[in-house]
Amino acid sequence: MKRLIAVILAALLAIAACACAGEKKDETAIRVGSLKGPTTMGLVNLMKKTDNKEASANYEFTMETQADAIAAKIVSGDLDIALVPANLASALYNKTNGGIRVINVNTLGVLYCVTGDDSIQSVKDLAGKEVILTGQGTTPEYSLRYLLDKNGITDCTLTFKSEATEVAAALAEDSTQIAVLPQPFATVAQIQNDALHAAFSLSDEWDAVAGGESKLLTGATIVRADFLKDHEGLVKQFLKDHAESAKAAVDDVEGTAALVAEYGIIEKAPVAQKALPFCNIVCLTGDEMKTALSGYLQVLYDSDAKSVGGALPADEFYYIGG
Repeated sequence: MKRLIAVILAALLAIAACACAGEKKDETAIRVGSLKGPTTMGLVNLMKKTDNKEASANYEFTMETQADAIAAKIVSGDLDIALVPANLASALYNKTNGGIRVINVNTLGVLYCVTGDDSIQSVKDLAGKEVILTGQGTTPEYSLRYLLDKNGITDCTLTFKSEATEVAAALAEDSTQIAVLPQPFATVAQIQNDALHAAFSLSDEWDAVAGGESKLLTGATIVRADFLKDHEGLVKQFLKDHAESAKAAVDDVEGTAALVAEYGIIEKAPVAQKALPFCNIVCLTGDEMKTALSGYLQVLYDSDAKSVGGALPADEFYYIGG
């Protein structure tokens, strides 16, 4: 009997050992790309944990100044997860024939009209004016064009710069110019030149014409479909870690501002501290994410189909989890 019990115990231990081996942690590196601005500001707490070797997964972070650079790396497979302009997420889904999934919305509206011209108080006042901005072919351009169209404005000229810092420099040179800037650069520009002010928020203007059917979004997080299929556990872990990092950006503004400066997003922490509350950093997932993003993409599609890549993405685009 004792011998039989010993044999049974040995078998149970072997089964347990096999089970543990099967549950070995996935050590695959997760290559994450983001844009210099609010999307990375929502990530900096996770980036710091990674540098301190305290993160729950093996992350590698890349920050770019232009959306095209991020898009090229996700398409080529050099990135696994990317934080991109919301409309670009849909465009990449179409470009890759469904090779992209969206996993969260990471920022809501962060676009502001900044100028020293006191006559500019709403989108209607942009008639006959020139507006300088970044983001050609992404959220800033299509959001502004939608608002201009809804307000019946056909004679506003849009002039594009490659980076927000170039827009800020143009405003510093001539404060009567009109610009659309995302946070934190809208705040930075006003701090650098007290002749400037935020004339209006594009989010408020959007709400005024959308009738509650949609909201202005700025950023979404995407993952390569192949990576999600092979490493769904890692993607779920990233979502958890991203949510914690975004929450820390909202709850611990001072601490996050210090990291924003440390990682070179904004040069000075006090400036970052002023900008963070206006960055609308979130981590919307599941059905909440799908509802918010699909409504936004529908508005853009109805206005200009090419803004979302020519077609609205299929339901498979939205990773609800499970």
